Amino acid sequence: MLYDLSLHIGYLYDVPASGAHHILRLMPLSLPERQRLVAGSFTVDPKPDERSSFTDFFRHPATYVTYRSSHEKLDIHMQARVSVQTPPLTADFSPILAKLPDELADVWSLGPESPHHFLGTSPRLGTEPAIADYARSMLKPGMTVRQIAETVCARIHADFKYDPKATTVDTTPMEAFSLKRGVCQDFSHVMIIALRSLGIPAGYVSGFLRTIPPPGKERLAGADAMHAWVRVWCGETVGWIELDPTNNITVGADHIVTSYGRDYSDVAPVIGVLKSYGSHQTAQAVDVIPVKQPVQSGEPAL
Repeated sequence: MLYDLSLHIGYLYDVPASGAHHILRLMPLSLPERQRLVAGSFTVDPKPDERSSFTDFFRHPATYVTYRSSHEKLDIHMQARVSVQTPPLTADFSPILAKLPDELADVWSLGPESPHHFLGTSPRLGTEPAIADYARSMLKPGMTVRQIAETVCARIHADFKYDPKATTVDTTPMEAFSLKRGVCQDFSHVMIIALRSLGIPAGYVSGFLRTIPPPGKERLAGADAMHAWVRVWCGETVGWIELDPTNNITVGADHIVTSYGRDYSDVAPVIGVLKSYGSHQTAQAVDVIPVKQPVQSGEPAL
């Protein structure tokens, strides 16, 4: 699938900020045999006093912006064209849970893809006995790591209600777990803690999801969404797979990746500090538009 992607994030401050520093992670990644960024750019208004680019530990392109003068708003606009392929379906060659530690011990790398970074606690995700008990209640003898991950994904989808008014970006996983309500960030964080409690490496994926309107309804501009889901390490043979607990599906061509991390703190699209007080208003709009591709000679028209 080929998509034209646009994103607007806007902040309006009650009291003008006298200075600010932000890190932006907005651009879709290029991933071998999965996703290719054809072209992309973004603008920031007002124009920052300093702007520089770098690559973080997880190999995400990031941009650092600095403001030294007063400003009452911040508007970020991103546009990109990205080609996405559905990851191929493979047989389940993941080990049973008891054999996973042996395969982890064979991994000596500490690079960004190493499963060792995704086993323990991380900035937003600690050890939660209640979630660990929840995960253990789903285990059955002989289950493979992939079967466990898919079972946890399906159970969270069944037990939790999607409710954007129930939580905020700062809601803890235990608060969301107690409520059994929340959004994709909450579902993903709970699933990650559950899998890590079993000794299964799991991480957070940030990106975009194309939404399809109900039959007979027109698509609304800006109605698509930034999204989050989970990647799970299923042993040396299978490697990483990605599951979406919000929708209980294996990630496909409608999911566009912007960044991978241990939890939301590693992948937040905008993070930083500013000199101000009071509150602010936030607005966000996303469009994921499929691009009609020319029909090749001899191929049927779609």
